[in-house]
Amino acid sequence: MSTTSDLIVDVWLWSRDAATVKSMNEDHKNPKYLTEHVFPEWLKAVGPELPDKEFLKTMDMLLFAIPTPGLRTFLGGMNSLLDQDNLPLLAFVNKGIEAKTKALTLEIIADTLGPKAAQQASFISGPSFAKEGTDPIGVELAGALKNVYALAAGVADGLGYENNTRAGLVTRSLAEMTRIGQSYGASPLTFLTLAGVGDPAARDRPVVLLHSFSSEFDPQSVLVGMATLGDFLVPAVFLTCSSPNSRNYTVGYRLGQGQKLDDIIKTLGSVAEGVSTAEGLHEIIQEIGVEAPIAEAMYSVLYEGRSARDAAEELMNLPAAKREIEDCSETGHAAAILSKLRID
Repeated sequence: MSTTSDLIVDVWLWSRDAATVKSMNEDHKNPKYLTEHVFPEWLKAVGPELPDKEFLKTMDMLLFAIPTPGLRTFLGGMNSLLDQDNLPLLAFVNKGIEAKTKALTLEIIADTLGPKAAQQASFISGPSFAKEGTDPIGVELAGALKNVYALAAGVADGLGYENNTRAGLVTRSLAEMTRIGQSYGASPLTFLTLAGVGDPAARDRPVVLLHSFSSEFDPQSVLVGMATLGDFLVPAVFLTCSSPNSRNYTVGYRLGQGQKLDDIIKTLGSVAEGVSTAEGLHEIIQEIGVEAPIAEAMYSVLYEGRSARDAAEELMNLPAAKREIEDCSETGHAAAILSKLRID
């Protein structure tokens, strides 16, 4: 299988930290992350200022790994630097919901870079390729929502519950994700694909899922060289809800053990998108009126000071229920977002 190291390409990494740029270019090491790893010489760094327009014109692809809370500000600064008539491939790896606006990544891209950029954007998110689909809302929500439920799974493990409890929690989480998605205008079938439930067994070298909403874009053309990225970007519910390598699971686990959120975030060393997504998701749930007790329980633990054990015990005592979901695919959020993207 090919990797990026097999390609004859120049790869540039932008960093807002001057010391990181200097270390990457001179020592080929990142002084903060993977500090002992020596990166290849073809990987160069630029920054802390953003590259200029002429530099960006030479790029075939821009890969954005900006956490959702900071994405709008960053893309706003990029807008004047991009040639709208000759955009490079824009690929995004973040998955989340903007807390205050309830916006998905697609909406943020449309608001900052314009509808054309949003239509052409691609999303790297999982263990294998998906064909170009007709449900961008579902794909976005599946990638974002699973982070919130990974927090819940971590909490359960941190409290001492065992495998049977986690299995039940993940099952009910998938049902809850589907209810939220369908009420939001997404197809329920999307949550049963790799975008949602994913592959229940981790592979040694998963291939990334690249989902594009542009009819002119062929995802097969970027398969070569991206396979190894999948090691870090697998979104499957089963994996992210059970692996200590999942940042969201780790935050939940530590919450379950009684640690304070502020202390966890300070020592995590990276971003757990589920924390901010839970806030935006709470607003969405209140607006659309769907039943989502697990997501609401996580919000109460993260933002209302509720103890993880109290929230877990309440969830354990919930009765089984059959819920009918109205088809909202032509109305509400789905219609509004697709209109913003100028997609019929």
